[in-house]
Amino acid sequence: MKLRGRCGIVVKHTQRGFDADLKRAIAAGISMLLLFFMVTASATSAGTSTDPLISLSYLDGTFAASLKSEVSQMLGDAADRAMLRLDELFGNPTGSGFAPGFTRISIPAGDTIMLSMGGSFILLSGSAALTSVNGTVINISTGREAVAGSALNLHQRYFCVEETTAVITMNSASVGHVDGYYVARTAVTNRFHHVFRDVRESDWFFPAVDFAYRSSLFGGTAPNTFSPADSMTRAMFVTVLYRLEGEPAVGSGGRYSDVMDASLYYYNAVTWANDNHIVYGFSDGTFGPNLPITREQMATFIYRYAEYKQRNMSVSDLQYNTFPDRGDVSGYAADAMRWAVSWGVIGGSNGMLLPRSTATRAQVAQIIKNYAEI
Repeated sequence: MKLRGRCGIVVKHTQRGFDADLKRAIAAGISMLLLFFMVTASATSAGTSTDPLISLSYLDGTFAASLKSEVSQMLGDAADRAMLRLDELFGNPTGSGFAPGFTRISIPAGDTIMLSMGGSFILLSGSAALTSVNGTVINISTGREAVAGSALNLHQRYFCVEETTAVITMNSASVGHVDGYYVARTAVTNRFHHVFRDVRESDWFFPAVDFAYRSSLFGGTAPNTFSPADSMTRAMFVTVLYRLEGEPAVGSGGRYSDVMDASLYYYNAVTWANDNHIVYGFSDGTFGPNLPITREQMATFIYRYAEYKQRNMSVSDLQYNTFPDRGDVSGYAADAMRWAVSWGVIGGSNGMLLPRSTATRAQVAQIIKNYAEI
């Protein structure tokens, strides 16, 4: 609806506006509650002359523990529920780095940093601009909102409020101070952001999909779709390993009854993998190229590939023994799974190995990235 306010100005007000106002009021109430208990929780000053406001790194430090304890004791379950919500809001975004207090970083021209809620950035030299804002960024130095497309002023602090992410692009080689959670990305990575509509910068698998895409290991299921939750087939996974090897020439195929057609996209990959003892088929003489690959099959294939590459194959059971479902791993895959866990190639899912569950395309991208980095 439209309301006519003072001076004849037409004011638009919607239900979304009411919801936003209510949300801000709740956030302000929680903030006031925290501020009210500051004195009793800690004698330490909340800020300094160069950082007058409470920062995310300060809340994540020793002050937060004492403050939470004090509030919890005085307000009981209601405070505990509120604190759990705060933990969710201020939790570490997957793939982000954390700067404890203002940390000096140098960023090449064309590169970016992505700030998460509670993060701050101060440009010390060079030039940069806010190129993407999802939420609200406040220039604390001026008290004004900074919008996408605006240039950053030197020595002024830009702060991401609740449920905000912001991308800052360096127009020239720059130096700045960053505080809180952030992600630094190269200019090559920046171009990826516009390829797949279903892969967001805030997704845990973004760095892995970015790596797989830039390395030409596998692309999308459509020009603008990656389908991160879709299953990965056995043929697709072997093709990823084949591309990782540089797609070497192969001999004649015909090893499996269901991989006889040389025009198949995975024909060379399966032939190469079989010739080098990386994959074996089933007892009926088939490979099952279109079957979804299980996590233990994937571990086995990449383990054999590591052997083929003469990688370090030493194993420690320390981490492996922490998984309660390790007994579900098939006998043929046990050594492979131990190795994959020892080297951080496979990290489990919610504390479980889930060896016979299928793997998604996002999970495969992460596992391939993990392997490439050991």
